[in-house]
Amino acid sequence: VQLQASGGGLVQAGGSLGLSCAPSGRTFSTYNMGWFRQAPGKEREFVASIDESGDTTYYRVSVQGRFTISRDNAKNTVYLQMNSLKPEDTAVYYCAATTWGWRYTRQGSKYDYWGQGTLVTVSS
Repeated sequence: VQLQASGGGLVQAGGSLGLSCAPSGRTFSTYNMGWFRQAPGKEREFVASIDESGDTTYYRVSVQGRFTISRDNAKNTVYLQMNSLKPEDTAVYYCAATTWGWRYTRQGSKYDYWGQGTLVTVSS
C-alpha cells in the first residue's frame, strides 16, 4: 500500500485547511487509518484515527472540536479537516494505515504503511 498525502500549506491562525490521503490498492476499506504529525524538534504524535467503516473516530485532546477525520471508501480517500488552526498545529502531517485492531490506532508503532507527509504551517 502506498499513501499519498496532500493539502498542506500556509494558513493564518484561526484559518482552515483540509488534508487528504489516497492509498493505492483495492483493500483500503480493510485498514484502520490515522493521521499523525511531527513538529520541528519534537516527536511524532497521534492526531486522529478512523476505523475501517468510518463509523468510529478518535482524536487527541488538543484537536477535539477543531479537526475532523473522515473517509470515503468508494474513493479510497481519508480526510482531515482542520479548523480554527493554531500556531502549535504547525507540523508535517502524515497519514498511515494499519491492520491492527481499533484499540491500537493511537500507537504509531502499530501502523504498517505511512505516507510521505505534508507540511502545515500556521502563522500567528
